[in-house]
Amino acid sequence: MTEGFHVHGPHDHELEHAAHSPAASFAGRLAATTAVLATLGAVFSYMGGVTQSAAALYDNDAAVKKTEADVQWADMQAKATGQSLSELAVDIVPEARRGHYQERALRHASEVNDIKQRAERLDAESVALDEKSNHEIHKHHRWAQATTVLQISIAMAAIALLTKRHWLLFGVYGLGMVGTAMGVYTWLQA
Repeated sequence: MTEGFHVHGPHDHELEHAAHSPAASFAGRLAATTAVLATLGAVFSYMGGVTQSAAALYDNDAAVKKTEADVQWADMQAKATGQSLSELAVDIVPEARRGHYQERALRHASEVNDIKQRAERLDAESVALDEKSNHEIHKHHRWAQATTVLQISIAMAAIALLTKRHWLLFGVYGLGMVGTAMGVYTWLQA
């Protein structure tokens, strides 16, 4: 059995030396940090999109409820006008026809109350949906701010790597923590 030996060439030696150098450690730390920040940024961006969609949906539902309420208010107004005309007819028609108009006036009064209750309920639902929409759009803005801070931190990491300025790491880690805190705070506000 022959034993062989392995000879390293200059290129292999240089690669091995570079892997253990402080610059490689710096680049590796920045790469890992950037990967974590990018992942958090992607999650925050997704959550921002979810809240923006929810806000739009609530806003649309509020508009539908408001339109339905407006239709009910218009119907109530028509019934109230019918009630007023029936009450007027009771005063001016001959005695034989008054009973018919009295019944109509009572029916219209009952319908007016029912319609008014439906319209008020629809208006209240519209207001509640508007409030939900405003809450979701507020959360959307917070997610967007957190994402933006993380993107700035990632850009600073690239600048630090390209310029080999170690002091920029303070900004990278500082902004990374601020952006992460903003995202966690927004998540907790749900």
